[in-house]
Amino acid sequence: MSGATGLVLRPFLYRMAKGLLVTYVLWAVGGPAGLHHLYLGRDSHALLWMLTLGGGGLGWLWEFWKLPSFVAQANRAQGQRQSSGGGTPPLSLIRFAAQMIVGIYFGLVALISFSFMANFYIVGLPLAVGLGVLLVAAVGNQTSDFKNTLGAAFLTSPIFYGRPIAILPISLAASITAQKHRRYKTSAGSETLSVRLYRLGLAYLAFTGPLAYSALCNTAATLSYVAETLGSFLSWFSFFPLLGRLMESVFLLPYRVWRLLVGDPGCSSSYFQEWEKLYEFVHSFQNEKRQLAYQALGLSEGARNEDIHRRYRELVKIWHPDHNRHQTEEAQRHFLEIQAAYEVLSQPRKPRGSWR
Repeated sequence: MSGATGLVLRPFLYRMAKGLLVTYVLWAVGGPAGLHHLYLGRDSHALLWMLTLGGGGLGWLWEFWKLPSFVAQANRAQGQRQSSGGGTPPLSLIRFAAQMIVGIYFGLVALISFSFMANFYIVGLPLAVGLGVLLVAAVGNQTSDFKNTLGAAFLTSPIFYGRPIAILPISLAASITAQKHRRYKTSAGSETLSVRLYRLGLAYLAFTGPLAYSALCNTAATLSYVAETLGSFLSWFSFFPLLGRLMESVFLLPYRVWRLLVGDPGCSSSYFQEWEKLYEFVHSFQNEKRQLAYQALGLSEGARNEDIHRRYRELVKIWHPDHNRHQTEEAQRHFLEIQAAYEVLSQPRKPRGSWR
C-alpha cells in the first residue's frame, strides 16, 4: 500500500520540485517585475511587484525564504480546485503595514498625476489610496471587501481636505477596514495566460500612464510638485525622528542608486547635502519655467506684479479667441500660453528651504 501511494505521489512531488526550481530562476531573473508570481498564478502579487519594483527591492529579497511555501500553496490550489476553507485568515501585522505603505504610495502617485482635477481630494485621492490597500489585501489566498474598504477611504477623505497629509488618515482607515473584512479567496475557473497578461497590462498602464504623461509633458511642474509633496510628507514625521530618518532613507534610495550608476563618488554625504543637491536640481527647472513665462508675456525678468497683471490683461484682450475669429487656432494657442505664463508668475516664489 505504501509503495502504491509513493508511486501515486511521486509525479506530484516531482512537479512540485520542478516548479520550485523554475520559481527560483524566475525570482532571480525577473523577481522585481513579479515574473515568479505570474508563474505561480499570484496575479495580484505580480501586479504589486510590477508597480513597486519588488517592494523597493526589500520585498523581493525577503521572498527568498518564502518561495517554497508559495509553490506549495500554488500546487495545492491547482490540485484541489475548490473553495478555500471557511473562517477568517489570521491577522498579519506585516500585511497591515504593507497596506498602509502601498496606500500612501498610491496616494502620492495620484497627487503627482491627477491633483489638477476638480474634486480630486474627494474622489481621486481616496479611490487611489483604497485601490492600493485592496491590492495588498488581495495578495496570496486572501482578499477583502471591496465596497467597505473604498467606503472607509471616501468617508475619511474630508479630513485634512486639500492637503497631502490627507493620505495618511485615508490609508489608515482603509487598511483597518480591509483587515476587519479579510477573508479567503474562493477558487475561480482557470484563465488563459493571454487573458491574465491583458488584465495585468491594463492595470499597469492605468497606473503608470498618467504619471509618465506628467513627467514627460510637464517635467518642471512634476519635479516641483514631487519635491513639495515629499517635503510635506516628511514633515509629518517631525515628532518621530527615528521614523522620519527611516523615511528619508527610503526616499533617497533611488537618488543614491542613480548617483552610483553615474559614478558620483559623493554618496557618503549627509542627508542635508543630498537634499540640497535635489533642491538645486528642481530649482533649475523652476527658474527655466519662470524665464519662459516672462518671455511669453514680453516682460523682463523681475518685473513687478503690477506690470505682470497689466501685461496679462492687455494680451488677453488681444488674443482672446472671440476677438480673432479669422485666426482661431493661432489665437487659441497664444491665449493658452498667456494663461499658463500668468499662472506661473502669479505663484509666489518659495524660500529656499520651505519644501524640505
